[in-house]
Amino acid sequence: MSKQVAVLITNEFEDSEFTSPAEAIKAAGHKITTIEKKAGNTITGKHDTKVTIDKSIDDVKPEDFDALLIPGGFSPDSLRGDDRFVNFTKHFASTNKPIFAICHGPQLMINAGIVKGKKMTTVKPVVIDLKNAGADFHDESVVVDNDTIVTSRTPDDLPDFNREIVRILNK
Repeated sequence: MSKQVAVLITNEFEDSEFTSPAEAIKAAGHKITTIEKKAGNTITGKHDTKVTIDKSIDDVKPEDFDALLIPGGFSPDSLRGDDRFVNFTKHFASTNKPIFAICHGPQLMINAGIVKGKKMTTVKPVVIDLKNAGADFHDESVVVDNDTIVTSRTPDDLPDFNREIVRILNK
């Protein structure tokens, strides 16, 4: 059965942290929907990858999705200042739907108040924030907490990150 994966993303995302998981998700037979402030916007990654946004945050409901992907780069830091994206993220945790976050992705989860007591990893500059928010930090390529939170550190970890995303979506 095909699953629907929401992707919260805006300008300055880390290109491969979007493109690689998106390709793995689609190759496994699932669908992604990119979500930003305005549908039809073309956003640009740190390395010039262009993405046309499918839906506005105002036009989607988290209930319509089976999982959430938060690519890294500067995108999560930009989005976490907007309560619409924070509340969207919070819904996945409150309903035990999987959240996949890499690199700076956990920043959005920190603002959503959903990391306390969760086994997680992140890129080095965000480690102290994750620890201060109460997460159980592990410096590993991929960390899975109860098959509901999957986190990774950097693009080097993408093979492990993608493997766990697909495993969970295919359950």
